[in-house]
Amino acid sequence: MRSLFRLVIHAGLTVALGLPALATAEVPFPDIPRGKGDKCVAPTDVIRQTHMDLLLHKRDQTMHQGIRTKQYSLRECLNCHVQAKEDGSYPDIHSKEHFCNACHSYAAVTIDCFQCHVPRPDDAANK
Repeated sequence: MRSLFRLVIHAGLTVALGLPALATAEVPFPDIPRGKGDKCVAPTDVIRQTHMDLLLHKRDQTMHQGIRTKQYSLRECLNCHVQAKEDGSYPDIHSKEHFCNACHSYAAVTIDCFQCHVPRPDDAANK
């Protein structure tokens, strides 16, 4: 009985201690285009975790309170992060080259922002 108990404990520890090794295995991440600026409006890890909350808060300020600023606005994100391709055209929102879709398709998250908003930077209209 003791041998079986030791075997179960040993097997459990082996699995538990081996899991971190599996967690550090090579995981493919999306290729996220860099922005034009030197730094983002917040640290990258904060933006990755809270961008939806920031955008929703910004939407509420704009739509319900009439407060219009550039910080955390979808327009400013697009102006910085959506880059023209080599031929001068801009990636379609459904392509993995589009800044927003690069992560959202990877995470299997549907984007509904662009049912109303234009998915390109402001200067795209001039080209």
